[in-house]
Amino acid sequence: MSAKAQTPLPDAIAAPGETVVLTVHAEGAQVYECKAGADGKLAWAFREPIATLLVDGKTIGRHYAGPNWEHIDGSAVVGKVVGNAPGATADDIPWLKLQVTASRGSGVLTGVTTVQRVNTKGGKLDGACDKAGSFKSAPYSADYVFLKKA
Repeated sequence: MSAKAQTPLPDAIAAPGETVVLTVHAEGAQVYECKAGADGKLAWAFREPIATLLVDGKTIGRHYAGPNWEHIDGSAVVGKVVGNAPGATADDIPWLKLQVTASRGSGVLTGVTTVQRVNTKGGKLDGACDKAGSFKSAPYSADYVFLKKA
C-alpha cells in the first residue's frame, strides 16, 4: 500500500463502507470566466474542468463540465458535490466528495456511486479581472477515486 492510501481522508469527503473501483490521476485545467459578482464587481468564477485521466501514464479517459468523468471503455458518470475539504496549500483547489447523479454506458465506471477528488495541486484562480466574458485557465492535477457501495 502506498503511504497516501493510508492517510485518513477528512470526514467531509470520506465514503465509509464503499469500495474503490478505480483510482486515476488527472492533469488539466480549471477554467474560469470573468463575471460580475453579487456586489457588481468583476471576479473570476469557476466555469468547468478540462482534464485527461491517466493510469500508469496512459490516457484512460477525460473529465469535463458536468462534472463528467468518461472512461475509454464507454462508461461515464456525472456527479454533484456533497462535501469538500481544503487543499494542502492556498493555491490548491479543495478536495471533494461527489455523489453520482447519472451514469451511462457499461464498463469500469458502471455502478460507481461516489467520486472523490484528492491530492489536488493548483487550479485556483482568485482576484479581480478586467473584462466580463474573458476566460482564463489554471493548471491543476488531482487524483480521482471512484467508489461503489459494497
